[in-house]
Amino acid sequence: MAHALWTTAAVGFCNGNAAISSGSVVASHRNAAISLGNRELEVGVMMCGGSSGAMVAWKRQQQQQELSKKKKKKGKDGGGFKRRMMEEEDVVVVVSALAGREEGAGGVVLESSEALEALKGLELARSSSSGSSDNGKKKNGHAVAAVTSAVVVVAEEEIESVTERKRRSFEIDTVTEKEMKENGFRSTRRTKLIATVGPACCKFEQLEELASAGMNVARLNMCHGTRDWHRDVIRNCRRLNAEKGYAVAVMMDTEGSEIHMGDLGGVSSAKAEEGEEWFFTVRTFEGPLPAFTIQVNYEGFAEDLKVGDELLVDGGMVQFEVVEKIGPDVKCLCTDSGLLLPRATLTFWRGGSIVREKNVMLPTISSKDWVDIDFGISEGVDFIAVSFVKSPEVIKHLKSYVKARAPDRSIGVFAKIEAFESLNCLEDIIRVSDGAMVARGDLGAQIPLEQVPSVQQAIINVCRSLNKPVIVASQLLESMIQYPTPTRAEVADISEAVRQKADALMLSGESAMGLYPQKALDVLRGVSLRMEHWCREEHHGDRYQLPELSSAPTEKISEQICNSAAQMADKLGADAIFVYTRRGYMASLLSRNRPDCPIFAFTESQNVRQRMNLQWGLIPFRLDFGEDMESNLHRTFALLKARGMMKSGDLVVAVSDISSASQTAMLQSIQVRKIP
Repeated sequence: MAHALWTTAAVGFCNGNAAISSGSVVASHRNAAISLGNRELEVGVMMCGGSSGAMVAWKRQQQQQELSKKKKKKGKDGGGFKRRMMEEEDVVVVVSALAGREEGAGGVVLESSEALEALKGLELARSSSSGSSDNGKKKNGHAVAAVTSAVVVVAEEEIESVTERKRRSFEIDTVTEKEMKENGFRSTRRTKLIATVGPACCKFEQLEELASAGMNVARLNMCHGTRDWHRDVIRNCRRLNAEKGYAVAVMMDTEGSEIHMGDLGGVSSAKAEEGEEWFFTVRTFEGPLPAFTIQVNYEGFAEDLKVGDELLVDGGMVQFEVVEKIGPDVKCLCTDSGLLLPRATLTFWRGGSIVREKNVMLPTISSKDWVDIDFGISEGVDFIAVSFVKSPEVIKHLKSYVKARAPDRSIGVFAKIEAFESLNCLEDIIRVSDGAMVARGDLGAQIPLEQVPSVQQAIINVCRSLNKPVIVASQLLESMIQYPTPTRAEVADISEAVRQKADALMLSGESAMGLYPQKALDVLRGVSLRMEHWCREEHHGDRYQLPELSSAPTEKISEQICNSAAQMADKLGADAIFVYTRRGYMASLLSRNRPDCPIFAFTESQNVRQRMNLQWGLIPFRLDFGEDMESNLHRTFALLKARGMMKSGDLVVAVSDISSASQTAMLQSIQVRKIP
C-alpha cells in the first residue's frame, strides 16, 4: 500500500516567543500536529485521486473539545481562549500543482520542496492574525508567526533527513534513469562496459566522467600502481556510488606468475623499432636502466631460450628474435615494432610452436597475488579476476579462501582464459568459477591467431550454458590509445562480440593510459547500442537452446520459471521484466535467456546490486522489500511512475525469489501486469 508523507513538528511558546521543543518527519501519519502550549491544532493533507492540489487546513475536533471544557469555567479566561480559537480557525493554506506523487490509499508523496512549501504557507497566519487593531490579537498573531517560522526551521532540517532515507530505500543508476526517461525502455544498453583504471582516469572527476559515459565496472590491474593508489581508486568508486547514485562495481585483476617484463625503469612506455637491438636480463641495477635494456622476472630466462627463438611481448604487440646469449643477458633483434608497456607478459615460440614447459611449472597465484587478494578483500572489491588459470582446483581453492576471509560478503571469482592449458578443461574451470574473461591478448600468443574468434565464441557459449557471465577483453580499441577515432576493423570486432551476446566488453590500455579514455568508452557504448538495436529490429535474436542447469527441485523450479518468463515477455512484447531477488540468482537466470526487453532487478543488498551490474540486460535497483510480492509491485510501480521512468499501460512480467516471514515455503509464480 502506498503512503502519504506527512510532516509533524512539536513547538512550545511562552509570552509570545516560540521555541522548538522537538520535530520529526514521519510516513503514514494521517495528521500532523502542532502543539501550542496545552492546545493541539492538527494539520492534515487531503487529496483526491489525480487532483492537482492539496489543502492544508486546521482541524477543529480537539479544539472544540478544549473549548467545551473552558465553557464550564467562569470568568474572562474562557472568553479569551474562545477569541484565540476563532483567530486560529481563520488560517487556511492552499498548495497547488504538487509533483512526484505516489498514488494509492488516497495520499501523495510530497517532495521535500513541496512539503516545505506547505509548511511555509502557514505564514498566512501572520497576515490573518496581525492585521487586527486589537492588541491581544496582534500579540497572538506574533506568537503564531513565530511558531510557524519555528516549524519551517524544523521542517527544513527533518525533510532533508527523510529525503535521504527515501533516496536510500530506492536507488537506481543515474545514467540508466536518464536514458529511460529520454528514450524509453528499449533504448537501454544490454551489454555492460568495463574500464581499466590507470593514470589517465584515476581521479574522482575522471571516474565520474567514465560512469556518466556508461562504465559499469572499474577494473584495477594489480600489475601496476601502489597499494595506496589502488585504495584511493576503490574509495573514489564507492564515493561515486554514494554521492552520485551510480552502482559501479570494482574488479581486481591479479598479476599472475607468468613470465613478464619489469617496470621499464619507471617510464610509462617505450617504443621498440624494427631492426633495433635490445637486451633482456635478470640482473638488477642500482641506478637507472641502461638504454635498450629490459628486466625479466624469471631467473631461468637466459637458460631456457635458444638462439633463433621468437619472443612475443604482450601477446604479440612487439616481437623479437633471439640472436645471442651473453651470461644472464639475452640479445634480441626487434622484428615487429610496437609499444613496450611495463610488466607486459613474455611468451616464447620455437619452430612455430609455443614453448610451454617452464610456464606450466609456475604457480597460477603467486605470493604477491595472495597479498593483493587480501588487500582486495579488506577493501571490499566486488570481483577478483585470476590470471592464467590452468585448472579448476585453483579457482576452488581461492573461492574457499575468499569465503573464509569474507563470510558476510559475496565476492565473485572470475577465471581469465588466456593460457593454452585452460582450453583443455574449459568447462570444468567455468563451472566452478563465478564468471570468465576471454583475455584475447595473451591467449592469442598461445594459440594460432586464426583460432581466436572461434575460441571466443566457444567460451561465450559455455559460459551462457552454465549461467556464468562472460567478458570479452583485450585490444577492442587498441588504436584509440593514441588516436581519437577507432579503425573500422575494431568497430566490427566490437559488433561481433555484442552479436555473440557477451555480458560485458572491457577496455584495457585504452582507458588506463590512453589519450582518449572517455571517447573510447563512448565508442564502445555507441557501437553496442547500435548492434543490439539492429539484432532486435532484424530479428537476429539468439534462440540458443539452453541446457538444464540443475536437477535439484528448488533450483530447477526457479530455472523453469525464468525460462518461461523470458519467453512470455518476448511473445507478449512486454516493456520490461521485473525480478525481486535477494542473492541475484533469478536475475542471472533471466539474463541467461537474453530476452528482448530489459530486466529490472530489485534487491535489498548494495553488494548484490553492484555484482548484477556486470550481467547482460540487468538494470539493478536497490529497494527495501515489503512483506509480500503484491506490496513490492505496487510500491515499485508508484516509485517508477513518480520518477517518470514508467507510465500507465506499460506491460510488465514479474517474478520473485523472496518470501515473507509468515510463509513456510516460497511460492513462485509469473505475473503479467499492466501499470495502473
